Amino acid sequence: MNFTSDKVTEIFYLADEFCSEFEKVLSPNLLGNLPKRKPKMSNSEVITIMVLFHTGGYRTMKHFYLFYVQKHLTKDFPTTVSYNRFTELMQSVTLPMTIFLKTCCLGECTGISFVDSTPVRVCKNKRIKRNKVFKDLATVGKSTMGYFFGFKLHLIVNEKGEILNFVITQGNVDDREPLKNDSFIKKLKGKLYADKGYISSELTKVLFVDGLHLITSIRNNMKNCLMELKDKIMLRKRSVIETINDELKNMCQIEHSRHRSFGNFISNLISGLIAYSFFPKKPGIKYEAIETNQLAIF
Repeated sequence: MNFTSDKVTEIFYLADEFCSEFEKVLSPNLLGNLPKRKPKMSNSEVITIMVLFHTGGYRTMKHFYLFYVQKHLTKDFPTTVSYNRFTELMQSVTLPMTIFLKTCCLGECTGISFVDSTPVRVCKNKRIKRNKVFKDLATVGKSTMGYFFGFKLHLIVNEKGEILNFVITQGNVDDREPLKNDSFIKKLKGKLYADKGYISSELTKVLFVDGLHLITSIRNNMKNCLMELKDKIMLRKRSVIETINDELKNMCQIEHSRHRSFGNFISNLISGLIAYSFFPKKPGIKYEAIETNQLAIF
């Protein structure tokens, strides 16, 4: 894929503005002596390259860096380093990149939100016992597609397809646990639509007190309950978040089995989420509230 200069400039400008402010806040609070020599590539350049990788269609970072960045993007990145050194810089920018995602790339809550979790596998099930990279970190979990070894990515999105918040947990963590964390839902308001895995009367009451209405579909062995027609329609539109999970895995490539460290896994996932925020078209639904002056007779 050929990147336009405007796209590269847009990503670099936002990343560079954030990194400059981040360094101003972080530098006075650092302990110890600062390194005398600064890296040839700045943090904003490393972040930009990582984001471009997740939107370029390449399968491996090594091929993208060696055969595209160092050959076709020399005007944008004139002082590149070796690939081994670049992998070290990738892990060093994990903290600023995470804060950049949290502060600059998330959407605004509109009153309509969807929550779901998706498994992030780190290896095939046949290789679970031989996996040493994620030993004592990843766990065996179960999803609708069966058992997996890895982690879970919990997402909250709005009807525009924008990510509102995210949490990464181990694979065996219940889907309802992140909703019990105030920092995960503090910016939410209105209605939150979820699947049957989030059914919990206690959790619904707790969230309702905080001004958030959790709406889920019911299981076959449960009694039917009254629900507004618009809520039933919105539950059927939950496919928007499943489409986002599919784009994150197949287009942004947040899931693969080639990780050599946990730090590489985190930096790859965070940069993939940032890359999704720069997509010009996101999966969404059109929602318009129509007010009428008709009289209702009860």
